[in-house]
Amino acid sequence: MKKIIIACTLFLLFIELKAQNQDSAWIVNNYIKKEIYIEMRDGIKLFTSIYIPKNNTEKHPVLMTRTPYSCAPYGENAFRNFWKNHYKEYLKEHYIMVIQDVRGRWMSEGSFVDVRPYNTNKKNNTDIDEASDTYDTIDWLVKNLENNNGNVGVFGISYPGFYSTMAALCNHPALKAVSPQAPVTDWFQGDDFHHNGAFFLMDGFAFYSGFGKPRPKPTTTGPSGFQYPTKDNYAFYLKTGSLLNFEKLMGDSIAFWKDLYVHPNYDAWWKARNPRNFVNNISPNTTTMVVGGLFDAEDCFGAWNLYKAIEAKAKNNNRLVMGPWYHGQWASGNGTHLGNIQFNSNTSEWYAQNIEIPFFQYYLKGKGDISNLAEATVFFSGTNQWKQFNQWPPKNIQTETFVLAKGGYLTKNTPAVQPLSTYDEYVSDPAKPVPYTEDIHFHRTREYMTDDQRFAARRPDVLVFQTDILQEDITLAGPVTANLKVSTSTTDADFIVKLIDVFPDDFENKEPNGYIMNSYQMLVRGEIMRGRFRNSFEKPEPFVPNKPTIVKYALPDVAHTFKKGHRIMVQIQSSWFPLADRNPQQFIDIYHARESDFVKSTIRIFHNDSKILLPVLKN
Repeated sequence: MKKIIIACTLFLLFIELKAQNQDSAWIVNNYIKKEIYIEMRDGIKLFTSIYIPKNNTEKHPVLMTRTPYSCAPYGENAFRNFWKNHYKEYLKEHYIMVIQDVRGRWMSEGSFVDVRPYNTNKKNNTDIDEASDTYDTIDWLVKNLENNNGNVGVFGISYPGFYSTMAALCNHPALKAVSPQAPVTDWFQGDDFHHNGAFFLMDGFAFYSGFGKPRPKPTTTGPSGFQYPTKDNYAFYLKTGSLLNFEKLMGDSIAFWKDLYVHPNYDAWWKARNPRNFVNNISPNTTTMVVGGLFDAEDCFGAWNLYKAIEAKAKNNNRLVMGPWYHGQWASGNGTHLGNIQFNSNTSEWYAQNIEIPFFQYYLKGKGDISNLAEATVFFSGTNQWKQFNQWPPKNIQTETFVLAKGGYLTKNTPAVQPLSTYDEYVSDPAKPVPYTEDIHFHRTREYMTDDQRFAARRPDVLVFQTDILQEDITLAGPVTANLKVSTSTTDADFIVKLIDVFPDDFENKEPNGYIMNSYQMLVRGEIMRGRFRNSFEKPEPFVPNKPTIVKYALPDVAHTFKKGHRIMVQIQSSWFPLADRNPQQFIDIYHARESDFVKSTIRIFHNDSKILLPVLKN
């Protein structure tokens, strides 16, 4: 049987490679590539790769990505590998494809600024931002490229998603459609490097130790990353210790890393770098479509919340698409599964053919019909179905309160007889933090977003509450709210709430890798709250030791069905390592805390007064 499976896999790989070779040959034969420096209003020139169709029988739209990650390969005879995903369809439709190194990165001139703030008060040619750079680029393209049809679209994933949002703010009349995908949006409240003020150390250090290195002059050679002494990331981050030690490893040359240490709270510096504060400037003539992944470990927050901000503040046509994906999986060509969780179809391929390609075809070429493209198109894990809505969150949701009760029960009904001040407690020890995943890893995994949580449920410093076996399906559609009554024996602590789908004990194992799925505890959503920010991200407050206190916060939206025969579980813990940095559990400046500042804390979660609010979708 194994030989048959291997043979089939090799045959499918052969067919795929043959198709890619045919696509790549077609693109090279039907396109020319130009590399051009486009001058911005302040005289700085940005390096731009332009792929132009040889077909001159019609005028062509422009589809652009602006990136800090390089528009490589460099050289007019070296072509980008568009044929590896659905981007090849744009070339078959004779789009002019443009990729640009943003200001200060790779081959572009100028100085790079991370998440450069939007400038609301541009008065002269020295006042620039990423929106003005986009405007100037578009203006050059439509005025200088032969056979363009005057319609421009912009899209990009992750950091290029941020630049797509900035493009939407440029208001060039030729810009018709923008799709920020997994967009970097708020690096303090929920994207990449902070979640609710807690520093996501592993991602931050791994990324900035390479990406953040200064680039004094244009180059085609990328920076080298940090040389780790071990491939056990849990051991490395624990042994290295406090953030002061990571500052020493990072050195003095990486400006943004130093900025993090002097802006520990959500101050004006952070707010200027949050594009949600400026989306009211999007032109009504620019259509936006925000795309993201339900299980995106980097920018899940950004996708949900950028869409909501545009809906609330802008007056343009705006849409949302959320699939069951890791970061950028929709552009990978394979959206059949994530980790051990199967989706029963190629969701990435479906998205490309039914959503993204028709979107740009309609707005940039005037082709097709998008009347069936809903305001919100969202995939629901659990039932593995796409659903369409007129708004998000949907109108027909009802908030249902589930109580954390004595004995590890999660129940919709508060017990009639409520014992006075009963609680569960655990000791949070910074020397032995709860790992975010079970296995030993070098890099942070993307699969942890759906990982089995049984390893954590077995720890004494993780509390577990679960429902009885469900007698009917329960579908959630929207943000989950944790409303906890807690106490801590120290003056600060973190709180991680995980919403989990517990599979039946007799669940049939459908995984090709043989992982045991009986009683699987699938992480549906997890999120951390740094306790000091429970009332304000701008003005943190200490806990009064042993005084019961409310900690209430929202987890990113979910779209998931807990099926009949499953259980709903909630786990609560106070470390999630090395995903998030360790809290010293004292109200001090964590970025400058020393090893001696880290102390144990006794955490109590009070029954009945601690609740989870779930957005239940009603028929």
